[in-house]
Amino acid sequence: MLQLTPQMRIYLAVQPVDFRCGIDGLARICRQTLDADPFSGVLFVFRNRRGTALKILIYDGQGFWLCMKRFSKGKLNWWPAHTDTVCHLTVSKLHILLWNGNPESVVIPADFRQVA
Repeated sequence: MLQLTPQMRIYLAVQPVDFRCGIDGLARICRQTLDADPFSGVLFVFRNRRGTALKILIYDGQGFWLCMKRFSKGKLNWWPAHTDTVCHLTVSKLHILLWNGNPESVVIPADFRQVA
């Protein structure tokens, strides 16, 4: 079972990937292109070239999880236009992205507020 917590690190691969890649291919992209360790527990998000689907790769300490979402209608409404190879997301923004929303246009309150 996967659980998304506010403390999770989420890396979005900016460049689209070949969705014929499975766990081993995406883990190789993590190491070679994103310069990240696929065994680190980071949640990696990838998109296909047409922007109609997402894949998520994560290692839970015992093995890899590979999840895929293909949108029923249309394409992704938002994807970062960074020149970097990776973009960092919060869990709240990932939820918005998975519902095909634009995480940059939504104001999300901070996860922690001090009580006065």
